[in-house]
Amino acid sequence: MTVTFTIINIAVMLLLIFGLFKLQQKHVSFSKRVFFALGLGIVFGLALQFIFGTGSEVIIGTIDWFAIIGSGYVKLLQMVVMPLVFISIVAAFTKLKLSKNIGKISALIIGILVGTTAISAAIGIGTTLVFDLEAVQIQAGEAETARGEEIETRQVEVETLTIPQQILSLIPANPFLDLTGARPTSTIAVVIFAAFIGVAYLGVKRKEPEVAESFAKLINTLNTITMRVVTLILRLTPYGVLAIITKVTATSDYESIAKLGKFVIASYVALGIVFLVHLLLLSLAGLNPITYVKKVLPVLTFAFTSRTSAGTLPLNVKTQSEELGVPTGIANFAGSFGLTIGQNGCAGVYPAMLAIMIAPSVGINPLSPSFIFTVILVVAISSFGVAGVGGGATFAAILVLSALDLPVALAGLLISVEPLIDMGRTALNVSGSMTAGILTSKVTGELDTAVYVEPKQTVGV
Repeated sequence: MTVTFTIINIAVMLLLIFGLFKLQQKHVSFSKRVFFALGLGIVFGLALQFIFGTGSEVIIGTIDWFAIIGSGYVKLLQMVVMPLVFISIVAAFTKLKLSKNIGKISALIIGILVGTTAISAAIGIGTTLVFDLEAVQIQAGEAETARGEEIETRQVEVETLTIPQQILSLIPANPFLDLTGARPTSTIAVVIFAAFIGVAYLGVKRKEPEVAESFAKLINTLNTITMRVVTLILRLTPYGVLAIITKVTATSDYESIAKLGKFVIASYVALGIVFLVHLLLLSLAGLNPITYVKKVLPVLTFAFTSRTSAGTLPLNVKTQSEELGVPTGIANFAGSFGLTIGQNGCAGVYPAMLAIMIAPSVGINPLSPSFIFTVILVVAISSFGVAGVGGGATFAAILVLSALDLPVALAGLLISVEPLIDMGRTALNVSGSMTAGILTSKVTGELDTAVYVEPKQTVGV
């Protein structure tokens, strides 16, 4: 019987995919198809859980098959991340778009990412205090205890890395290894390697222009082909979103979510306020925030459902360059740095909220101005250091809590709602990187405001 129900569920999924395909044939806009897929996935996932129950053999078997579409799509995006980053940045040098101000661009992007993360920490602290959240309010079960022990084990690994060692980990000792994405810091290492290639190209261009011209043609050809591959993969976005959100809604533990509803609501309030800060910064730069929201919603939707900033990178870069008027080189720098430095959600809001929640359990007054200032400072610094240990909310939390001498195991109390919160955190991380790209382009005078203003439907078509 289990096999029969699984086959029926697969048939329903294929029918929904066919419906999305027909919408594409009718030239329904990419954004509408993505949101329609999101809605279908929520309804289908809830229906599966209501009929079969969480953890049933039917659900497990069905989701396993659905992963071919959802996880398969994410893997295709991850496949093209490194080629996209490397080729696009080198191509920016061959087109003379990064030759004069690469240092300024890098400093601006990192400064905006870390600065907005400090703001995110302050907002996370304020939200936690307003909602009166404390770790002692949460009961620890077997899963929470096991998660706490796992975090304590990781703490040992994190504490062995000094800040100089974290910085050294960004430098590519073997660029070919990093092109495979083998290390947590591979993306930034590839950015650095590509920048060296670009600078070398500029030197060769002055001495041997014919050789440089041949190299530029090769890179530009590879860049065109790579972007075409990205476009082909992005066409699958609605189907990927459908499968991914179906899995999320079908397997979520809604009883645990309800018990920790106060923390979930507080988290999303904080994340929402930080997103408003992004819009405010764009407004102060003389850009229409509504235009930004309309153009980035498909990107944030995918980031939200997939919970992967790396997988979102191709869509992130393509949207910045084709919809928001950001030069490809800057878009790649912002997107790549944003994967591991200054993540507003994972390295800003989340660890700050945890620090304030846990502080009372060890006799620290969370309302103390000196403690609040210390938390913000530690979060800002750690948001850069996260790159050395692989990124992610867990590592960010370990870094911050360890620096503040707070028990890291208590971070495991939120394991049951971790996936739900992580969806919003990932979307905010991506928005932060895109905001950094736009603001940097605006400051350096390279933002194509005509492209930013014009409504276009180029991404994913």
